[in-house]
Amino acid sequence: MTHASGTSDVADATRLKPGFADPVFEAQAAFRAVLNAMSYAGRVYEFKTDLDPPGPFAAATAAIALTLFDFDNAVWLDGASADGPVPAFLRFHCGTRLCRDPIEARFAVIADPSIMPALDSFAIGEDRYPDRSATLIIQVPSLTEGPATSWTGPGIESSLEVRIAGLSADFWEQWALNHELYPLGVDILFTAASSVIGLPRSVKVED
Repeated sequence: MTHASGTSDVADATRLKPGFADPVFEAQAAFRAVLNAMSYAGRVYEFKTDLDPPGPFAAATAAIALTLFDFDNAVWLDGASADGPVPAFLRFHCGTRLCRDPIEARFAVIADPSIMPALDSFAIGEDRYPDRSATLIIQVPSLTEGPATSWTGPGIESSLEVRIAGLSADFWEQWALNHELYPLGVDILFTAASSVIGLPRSVKVED
């Protein structure tokens, strides 16, 4: 049994998808894209990367993970991501510590947003430490072809129309409740293909 398990582990390692080709340069570029996305909510930013991550991860989702995930911050994966090669990819490249309970996660990856847990399932921070909240990476089919929503808040001049596809029918109602918790609440990075849109808790969204 031990021999079989060891053989399997070696085989799994040989099947791992590669991470960044140039880890320092690409991680710095990805971090700037994430920072811009959160600073200027609703705008689409591109990750310039040739990543070919394990399914169901899109290139943008993998770029964020390779840039932000580490052993110190617990990560929760939805069923679509947890069943398959993604956990091994994250452990190998990021040293990621996975958790089973969404409330324990500093980061969460949702590859199937149509059946994702409610936003209040994740950590919203504490009165004295609002930064102890979760950032959700929600992978969607498109950042530009969904129902129209109007975003207002910091980093947005007047208002901005954003069309994110693939979310549940009550998602924006949940977001309204999350926004009311400010300065507490979760933050979100929406990804599709190699693109990202940031949605910090300070931004109001009307559908």
